[in-house]
Parts: sequence; structure tokens; C-alpha cells
Amino acid sequence: MSVISLSFCVTGGLKMNSSHSLAATLNDILQVVNPTEGDWAKRFQIINDLQSVVQTVDILRGATVEPFGSFVSNLFTRWGDLDISIELPNGSYIPTAGKKLKQTLLLDVLKALKSLSGFHGIKYISHARVPILKCNSNNGNISCDISINNLSGQMKSKLLFWINGIDDRFRDMVLIVKEWAKAHGINDPKTGTFNSYSLSLLIIFHFQTCEPAILPPLSEIYPGNMAGDLFGVRAIAEKNIEDICSVNINRIKSNRSRVINRSSLADLFISFLAKFCDINTKALTQGISPYNGQWEDIDTNMIWQPKTYALFIEDPFEQPANCARAVGQRNLHKITQAFQTSYQKLSTNQTHPLTVLVRPEVLSIVTRSQHAGPGMNQLRLHPQGRTNQAGILRGPTGPHLQTYNGNQYQNRNGGSHSQTHRGAHGPTQAQQRYPSQNSSNKRVNQRPLQGSQSTSESQSQDEVVSNNDTPKRNPNNGYSSQNPQGQRWRVRSERNE
Repeated sequence: MSVISLSFCVTGGLKMNSSHSLAATLNDILQVVNPTEGDWAKRFQIINDLQSVVQTVDILRGATVEPFGSFVSNLFTRWGDLDISIELPNGSYIPTAGKKLKQTLLLDVLKALKSLSGFHGIKYISHARVPILKCNSNNGNISCDISINNLSGQMKSKLLFWINGIDDRFRDMVLIVKEWAKAHGINDPKTGTFNSYSLSLLIIFHFQTCEPAILPPLSEIYPGNMAGDLFGVRAIAEKNIEDICSVNINRIKSNRSRVINRSSLADLFISFLAKFCDINTKALTQGISPYNGQWEDIDTNMIWQPKTYALFIEDPFEQPANCARAVGQRNLHKITQAFQTSYQKLSTNQTHPLTVLVRPEVLSIVTRSQHAGPGMNQLRLHPQGRTNQAGILRGPTGPHLQTYNGNQYQNRNGGSHSQTHRGAHGPTQAQQRYPSQNSSNKRVNQRPLQGSQSTSESQSQDEVVSNNDTPKRNPNNGYSSQNPQGQRWRVRSERNE
């Protein structure tokens, strides 16, 4: 990592060294917000702890605790929350449960959580479109959002993870944009701004409408309404979606006639800001369709009518749901201002990029890490983190998702090293479902192989997203990963199915 020359004015502001660049700043931010070994380990432990809690509820015996959201799509930052779905037992079929049953079951889970140690700040939100239970783990104070039977959310998370594999810059952009949006107070659906899923879709849309395009319309990856295709036998429904996406993504990546967009991450971020500087004006008559990869007139789109929202961002995997339904007219103006002022400051070098891009608490970590030098020892980045051709840090490729044995994560065949490999973009249902863990003390292969592929129903994944996505200080050593010593990450061996 390059050490950037930053100095503080008497007023506490940042001066920008003349040699400083936006590209270097983005790299610095990625170094800080990328999850560490400890961040992954804490979330795996929380999943196991919640499974133990669920098994104490008689009516939920046999239910499984399954992660989804940014953790599964590998789009979470070090301080991101954890989305959990409690999947009810229903043999091999996809279970169904009405809202009233979900509310009752979540109340039972609430009682169990309160009777046991390990979680605090427990809140029951019954009025949401998808009822949820919110809590914070004592291990790392990670915010958790618990819902019932959110298979749709799980599949959306997998689809976003597969999209990661088309172009590395997508993940980097998501992490940067999330931090930028939090810095400007526009990543909080509870206050009428974007949820994180909407931000991810905005980036997909930006990549679809660049010249040349980086991503295709999502209809070319899954030509249908994915949420509506989740019925019947779960393994079959998931495999059908997986196989279709696998074939289409491999076709897209192997298309040699496709013109490659070689824009830097910095250029893409600036053009992202420019593209949505007039989002409030366009939203008066048009909506954003990542499914078709274009702005669409609301008046001529029969499934979007009538216009009842300030902003319409279509959920490409659950049409015609609006992922931006929480955004109100007043906050749309605030969102537009954030795009406009950020674009003006960054494109004209009016101020140091960090003052535009990050929150104060993250700025503090970035400047400390710069003083610490290239080693970044205090962050203990995962060994699979890598740098792309542009010198931008790349994070690990995501959790290795396998089957759950009721107590901890393990391979469905009982071992910890076998993997059914279905090609670069076609993980099996078992690979995608749960992270692999040998034991509570020795973690192995909690990420997928590089090249293998793996957020939620728009409300259940992100409208209930915690806004606790802020750095939590460890009293022992600042913002450490609390990573146990001596644990190593190994590449999983492969076998052909």
C-alpha cells in the first residue's frame, strides 16, 4: 500500500499532497474496509451460536440458520451486519409460512435469545413487510437481522456473488460506494434513503451503461423472475437457477468479441457520481431497470404503474418490486446533492478525497494505517486478498458455502476438503448454502476457490439493514481483528462431479 503524504492544518483539516491521487485514496480505503480474517471468523461463530439458540426452541427443532445478504455475496465491509434466515423444516420442499406465523416464531426466538448470553440490544420489528428480529452479538458487537424462510434473499445474494466473478471492479465499487453513501447519510432506509441492495443495483446499472459496457442486462444472466421460480423441491429449484446463470455467465465471459472496458476504479467512481447528478429529475418520469440495463419510462412500463414512489429501482430478481421504495421526495433531493457536491469536489480537486469519501471514524483508521506503513499489521488482511492490475487491493472471494450439520459448518460429504466443482460460475446448491468449518477452534476454507462463484428480498435484506455499520473499537488494541494465532487458510481440493 502506498503511504500517502497527509498533514493536518491547525483547524484539523486535511491538506492534499500534490502527488496524491483519487486512485491511491480508493486503494487506502479498500485496505481499511475489506474484512479481515477475524471479521470472517466472528461471523461464522455468530451463525453457529444462533443455530444453537434456535435448537432450544421446541417448535424450531430441525430448522437451519442460513446466512444471506452481503456476507454471502462478499460485498460486506469490516463493520457490516449479518443477515440470517431461519429456514423451517419441510422435507425436501421449499417451506412456506405466513406473516403471522413468522411473527410468532420470531417472538419465540426473541425469548430464547434473552434467556441466553451472547446477544444484546434485541429488538422485534413486526411491522416490516418482512418481520425481523434485530440483535447485536457480544462477539464483536455485530448487528444481526433475523428473518424466517428468506430463501429469496439467499438466492439474490448468490446472484450478486456470481456477478462479482464477471469483473473484479464491481466488488471494489460496492465497498467504496457504501462507505461514501454512509459518509453522506444516504445509506439508511430507516430515514428514507438508500438500502445497500439499492446501492449495489445502482452500481450494476452504471456498469451496464458505461461505454463500453462492463456488465450485460441481468436478463442475459437470468431471463425470468427468479423469486417466482423458487417453489417445489428446493434442491431442484436452486439447481435450475444455478445452471441457467452458470451457462449464461460463462458465455458472457468467453465472448471474445466483447469490447473490454479498461477504465480505472477512480474513473468509474467519478463517472458513477456524474451519471446520477440529475437522478431527481430523471426519477420524475423514468425508473432504473438493471434487468433490462436501461432507464425506462414509467408511463409506458405497465408493471410499474402507477407512479407512487419518488424513485424506482426495479429488483431484477423480483420484478416489479421497487428496492428504493423507502426513498422519499425530500431525501431524493438530499441524495442528488450528495452526488452533485461529491462530483464537483472530486473532479475539480477542491479538497482531499478522503474528506468526501469516508466518515470521520474511518478517516481516523485510514490515517493511522498510513502512518503504520505498508505492512498494515494491525488489519491482518486475509491471505487470499490480492491486488489487481491497477494496483487496487482485492478482497477474498467470499465464504465457502456448504451444507449445515446442525452444530457447525462442514462439507456435505462429512469431510472438510472435498468440493463438487461445477465450473467457474456454477457452484452446487450444497457449496452455496453454508460455510465450511472443521471445528469451533480450527477454521478451514471459509471462502470459495478463486474462480468459483457463489442481496435478499429487497426489504428483508437491506431495508432492515443495521445502521450500526460503524467501526467498533477493541479496548485491547484499537481496531484489531482478534484473529487467533496459528490458523491458516487452505485451498480446498477439487473433484469433478
